[in-house]
Amino acid sequence: MPSKALVIGAGFGGIAAALRLRAKGHDVTLLDRLDKLGGRAYVFERDGFTFDAGPTVVTAPYLFDELFALFGKKREDYVEFVPCKPWYRIRFADGRTFEYGGTMADMEAEIARFEPSDVAGYRRFMAHTRKIYEIGYLQLGDQPFNKLGTMLGLTPRMVGLESYLSVYRRACKYLKNDYLRRVFSFQPLLVGGNPATTTSIYSLIQTLEMDYGVWYAMGGTGAIVRAFGRLMEEEGIAVRLESTVEEILVRDGKARGARLAGGEELAADIVVCNADAPAVYRNLLPAQHRRKWTDRRVEKLRYSMGLFVMYFGAKKTWPDLAHHTILLADRYIPLIDDIFDKPDIAEDFSLYLHAPTRTDPSMAPPGHECFYVLCPVPNLKNGAAIDWAVEGPKLRDRILEFLDEEVVPGLRENLTTEFHVTPEYFRDNLLTHHGTGFSIQPVLTQSAYFRFHNQSEDIGDLYFVGAGTHPGAGMPGVLSSAKVVERILDGDLTPRRDCPVPAPPLAS
Repeated sequence: MPSKALVIGAGFGGIAAALRLRAKGHDVTLLDRLDKLGGRAYVFERDGFTFDAGPTVVTAPYLFDELFALFGKKREDYVEFVPCKPWYRIRFADGRTFEYGGTMADMEAEIARFEPSDVAGYRRFMAHTRKIYEIGYLQLGDQPFNKLGTMLGLTPRMVGLESYLSVYRRACKYLKNDYLRRVFSFQPLLVGGNPATTTSIYSLIQTLEMDYGVWYAMGGTGAIVRAFGRLMEEEGIAVRLESTVEEILVRDGKARGARLAGGEELAADIVVCNADAPAVYRNLLPAQHRRKWTDRRVEKLRYSMGLFVMYFGAKKTWPDLAHHTILLADRYIPLIDDIFDKPDIAEDFSLYLHAPTRTDPSMAPPGHECFYVLCPVPNLKNGAAIDWAVEGPKLRDRILEFLDEEVVPGLRENLTTEFHVTPEYFRDNLLTHHGTGFSIQPVLTQSAYFRFHNQSEDIGDLYFVGAGTHPGAGMPGVLSSAKVVERILDGDLTPRRDCPVPAPPLAS
C-alpha cells in the first residue's frame, strides 16, 4: 500500500529508489547531507572547469532510461548520452597501448597485434563470459537474496560456471599473453575489487560492455544527476539537502523514520538507505537493534581500497588523448595486492585518467583541458598510519611528474587549476566506513546472499541500496539495487529466467 517513504542518501541508488517508490504512489522524501544531489557523483566547479567527482563510465544506459519511462518520459529529453570510442585506451609501462572497445572484430584485431594465437582464446573467453552474464546479470542482477535457499538453489549453476575462480584467473585460463591478461581483468578495480580475488561472476562486465557499449553524458555525470533532480521535482519527490541523519528511529523492531542533526525527527513507514551500509549499521542504528550486523561482524568484512583523486585543468589541449585512459604500472597483481593488503602507499601506481573535454569541450573554458586522475590507495583501515596531510602532496607530485613525462607532455607548466581528495574525503564527506571508495569488496564470500541484504535482517521496513549491497558497486549495480528493493516491496522474489532488459544496440 502507498505509504510515507524516507530515502537517506541522494547518490544514484537513492535517487533510483526514490523514483521507483514514487512511481508506486508512495509519498517520498529524499535526504542528503551534502549541498547537491549525487553522492559520489558530486560536481566540483572551479575557475570555469566542471569536474565530475566520481563515476564517469556509463554502461547499460537502459537502466537510466527505465527511470524516466516509469513516468512516461524519455531520458533523451533530459540528458544526452554519446558513445565513447575507444571505451578505454590501456597504456602499459613500456608505452604500448591497447584500444579497448567496439565490435568483436575490433577487439580481435587489437588482440592479434599482441598475440595472434589469443584471438581464439578470446572467443572462448567471451562465450563463457556470456553464460555468466545470462545468469549473473540477466537473471540475478535484480534478484533479492534475502534467503539462503535462493542462493543454494542457484549454486550448482554458478559452480558449473566456475564462479570460484577470480577474474584474473579466468583471463589467464583463456589468454596466454600477459598484456592481454591485464586488459581483460582490470575491470574489478572500477567497482572496488582486486582482480586476483574478485569472483569471476564480475567477468560479466565484459559482455555488458560488448552489448551496450560505454557512454558519456554530455555535461558530465553531473548532467545525469541534474536530469534526475528535474524529474524528481516534476513528480513531487521532496528533496532535502544539507540534512545529516544522526539516527534511524526504530520502534517495535521496525524503522519508523530518522532523527537529523539538530534534533528534528522525520516519521516514515519505510526507510531506504543509500548511505554506506557498514557505516549505517555502525553509526546510525543503536547496537540493541542489531543482532546480525554487530560492530564485530562489520569490522571483519573485507573492504575496498581507498581512492586518491586529483582534479586539474590546463590552459592548452592534448587532442591525441583518449576520453578514458587506464595507465598500468609494470607490476600488476603484486601492486594491487599491496594496495589492498599493505599499510603503506606503494612507490609505483596504476592510474585512471579521465579527459572529458576530448568529448565535451563545455567542461572547460575555450582552449583548455579538463582532467581527473584516480589512483587506488590503501583505505583508512589498512592505511591507518598514513598521514594524508603529508603524503597527499607527495603523491600528487609523483603523479603529475609521471603524467607530464609519459602521457601529457607539458602538463605541469600549463596547469591553471588543481586540487585533490584522499580517503579522508570519502570518510568525512561521503561517510563511507574506513574511507573506502566502493564499500566492501566483491569477493565470492561477500556477493549475493553474503553481501549486505537489500532488506535488513535485523529491522523491519528498513531497506538498502547502493555500492555495499547486492548486486554491487558501479552505476549498473547501484541502479539495479533499487530494482531489487522494488521487487521485495512488490513481493516478487522468484528468480527470473527471461531477459528483463531491452535488446542491446549494435556495438559501434
